[in-house]
Amino acid sequence: MPPLDLATDLDDSDPSESRNYVTALARGLQVIRAFGGENQQMTLADVARVADLPRATVRRCLITLQTLGYVEVNGRFFALSPQVLTLAQAYLRSSVLPRVAQPFLERVSETTGESCSCSILHGAEVIYVARSSRKRMASLHRDVGTHLPAHCTSMGRVLLASLSPAELDKFLKRSSLEAFTPFTITDPATLRDALSQVARDGYCVVDQELEVDLLSLAVPLRNGSGRVVAALNISTQAGRTTREEMIAHLLPVLRKAAAEMRPLLLG
Repeated sequence: MPPLDLATDLDDSDPSESRNYVTALARGLQVIRAFGGENQQMTLADVARVADLPRATVRRCLITLQTLGYVEVNGRFFALSPQVLTLAQAYLRSSVLPRVAQPFLERVSETTGESCSCSILHGAEVIYVARSSRKRMASLHRDVGTHLPAHCTSMGRVLLASLSPAELDKFLKRSSLEAFTPFTITDPATLRDALSQVARDGYCVVDQELEVDLLSLAVPLRNGSGRVVAALNISTQAGRTTREEMIAHLLPVLRKAAAEMRPLLLG
């Protein structure tokens, strides 16, 4: 599979200043991303506000997307059409990672009784590229394509721990370490120490830093050449599982899955 260019994602330069940058395409994608979360149907003014773009620009983008079949119109309201799913399918069909990961995630979930996911690092976030079908907590209803902050998630920390010192410096310089619960690490020095520990341990446990009562465990997923290309995790409720129990009983299962997947990921 092609390498993940983390250095490019974390580069200090502004890509919009490049002469190869297509502003119209960037704005069109920005409009598509505006339809996230609870924003399923929006007026032109709503889209302009969420996308932080001029109304005239948003109007042209919406008309173009409607013409191409990616947006539907109902009176004053705009919504994404099912055709948008073909954009995600293009990635899922062209990347070997989701196809390789899915059966292993299902096997881990069947063995442990917990949800299992696979994510990659993109900028300051992790993106779910595969997910087991088992879901036990309402808060764990996260599908493929979900974005989560890297600094306070187990998969994010595993991936951040694999960065070079220069890449990690750029991440800490550009990222706002938002507090999601009273337990979230928001101090850059403390986070750097935590990542050093993750690198030494080869796994990460995050206890209620993203959501209260959410406990998660992650391990790095390496390709055939040994490079970290993704992370695998198991999430459960902190109220019914301890950190020690996760490490004793769930960590060996995750590590076994990652080891078995490695020769299938060429690179």
